[in-house]
Amino acid sequence: MSRVYNFSAGPAVLPEEVLKEAAAEMLDYRGCGMSVMEMSHRSKMFTDILETAEADLRELMNIPDNYKVLFIQGGGNIQFSMVPLNLAKNGVADYIITGNWANKAMKEAQRFIDAKAIASSKDKTFTYIPDCSDLPVRENADYVYICQNNTIYGTAFKELPNTKGKTLVADVSSMFLSQPMDVEKYGIIWGGVQKNVGPAGLAIAIVREDLIPAEDLPKVPVMLQYKTYADNNSLYNTPNCYAIYICGKVFKWLKNRGGLEATYEFNKKKAGVLYDFLDSSEMFKATVVKEDRSLMNIPFVTGSADLDAEFIVAAKKEGFENLKGHRTVGGMRASVYNAMPIEGVEELVKFMKDFEAKH
Repeated sequence: MSRVYNFSAGPAVLPEEVLKEAAAEMLDYRGCGMSVMEMSHRSKMFTDILETAEADLRELMNIPDNYKVLFIQGGGNIQFSMVPLNLAKNGVADYIITGNWANKAMKEAQRFIDAKAIASSKDKTFTYIPDCSDLPVRENADYVYICQNNTIYGTAFKELPNTKGKTLVADVSSMFLSQPMDVEKYGIIWGGVQKNVGPAGLAIAIVREDLIPAEDLPKVPVMLQYKTYADNNSLYNTPNCYAIYICGKVFKWLKNRGGLEATYEFNKKKAGVLYDFLDSSEMFKATVVKEDRSLMNIPFVTGSADLDAEFIVAAKKEGFENLKGHRTVGGMRASVYNAMPIEGVEELVKFMKDFEAKH
């Protein structure tokens, strides 16, 4: 078997150890005679999987007791709707636009409420994070929304915005579990798991209890209410059982590696290998200002669209997959999530040096 170095932004590389464990359990999970994909979500065996996954996530992130952990189907686009539908008591929300996903979230919120941008980095093609120290947050805003790590453009908030006391909601999809977070600084932390935690089709929302409406919202579909998931331990309907199972294994894998503090140090070292080369190269250039660079998604260019295309083809032949940049920006992008071994980045840099020398 030959494994490539998969630099995809999502669905993305998963820990090989986790994949091997799942393969070994595919036909018979712990002697039950069936796969996790076949068992009832109401069974004690799956309930144990779900409860263990939540407990491990709470330990990893040090999640306070007054926050609910919700496993929700539908990925990120469902959260773009759920956030405004559940939080907007005044029907007002402020968004910080640092890329496509924050903008998409705002556009979706505008279907239901008065949502507007109060800061943006669009003027420089989202290559930096705007100053968020003194934002024009509206007095009646129900929340302030950010995408904390921008998958497409490769930027990340190093400091959280000053929300003037308003609830902070953060999409952390592409940085989920890549570093420690102070959960209490947020009202809601949510992430699609397909980038850094598990297979596609599942989002995890960490929601402060007081933000979950106490009563049913008669105009909001049942499946779009956080209360539905909170009241039913994420088991109101059949959840994405297999994705939860894999996420649980990833949580164990992270704990065994020393938790999020150790993971963060590893990720800084790993990203540094590529950034250091990009800053010294005469051909390849990083596109993001140094102070706002993501540790997870690293876009870069040669300055020539033809050379970019040649590089992507050549890289693929050498076993470096999914380096093509997002269709909206072009160039290249290396996503170096938790499960990407540092050897993968070192081999990529070695190939880039050879490519530069030949051109």
